[in-house]
Amino acid sequence: MRNFAALTRMRIQLTLRNKMFLFFSVIMPFGFFFLYAGVFARGLPRGVAFFLGPVLSLTVMGSFWGLSAALVMFREQGILRRFHVSPVTASDMLASSIVANFVLMWPPVLIQILFARFIYHVTDFGNLISAFVLITIGMVSFASFGLVVASVTNTMQETQVINQLLWLPLIFLSGATFPLAFLPKVVQKVSLFLPATYLVQGLRRAIFESASIWDRNILISLGSLVCWAILTFFLSAQLFRWEPEVKVPRKAKLLVAATAIPFLFLGLWENAYGNISAQAVSAFESLAAPAKSAPPPDARPDSPK
Repeated sequence: MRNFAALTRMRIQLTLRNKMFLFFSVIMPFGFFFLYAGVFARGLPRGVAFFLGPVLSLTVMGSFWGLSAALVMFREQGILRRFHVSPVTASDMLASSIVANFVLMWPPVLIQILFARFIYHVTDFGNLISAFVLITIGMVSFASFGLVVASVTNTMQETQVINQLLWLPLIFLSGATFPLAFLPKVVQKVSLFLPATYLVQGLRRAIFESASIWDRNILISLGSLVCWAILTFFLSAQLFRWEPEVKVPRKAKLLVAATAIPFLFLGLWENAYGNISAQAVSAFESLAAPAKSAPPPDARPDSPK
């Protein structure tokens, strides 16, 4: 346990020196926060609360990019080779990476919540227990996904290309950047096959609609992300490499597709019987409903004529 703590502490120190991690885990999340809160929500507390779930989801999801790039860089620079000569297993290294990422990701999340409270005067954060559990599971699951990417890519250039191909669908089709209500019906159906959708919509429901942890859709989001985290961590441990000279065969990369299996079945089930998309549309409509439904003062029955 002492060796694991020392390894985790060292991973935190190395990660803090990584500029790519700082960009995707610190600079980009706060940029999205002020963009959503100041422009999309127009600074209104209820609007900020609605967009806080997607913003926090982007912060959590960004960890997979920073973590995968950091591990590949460590392998190319020979840093992982130095760890390999110590009594450290691949599982130890990967688990310490997840713990280090977990420790480093919570401060940006908490600061964004504090900004929403004290800058934009949000007083109702819904069910914080549900939100914190979703954020915790989301951090672990997307960090594990980053470990898979780091395990199957051979160079930093290849890592960046794969990350870009994965990142764009995750943020644009899940409701993280544009509410699902804005997207065509076909895209809404496709989004139900993405893990990011269940994190985004789960956090939106927990914060904006105060859904408890026993809510059906919250449980679906948690269950799917837990299964995904276990599957991705196991796969990354099987494919992990210490030496940059050791290359992953192309056939092994096809195993990454296995990480999509839980969401393949879940997406089919949700499209047939679920209501996540309908609830997302309803929540967005309720956000604009007060402004549309409130009659002008001179039209009210009790107003002076």
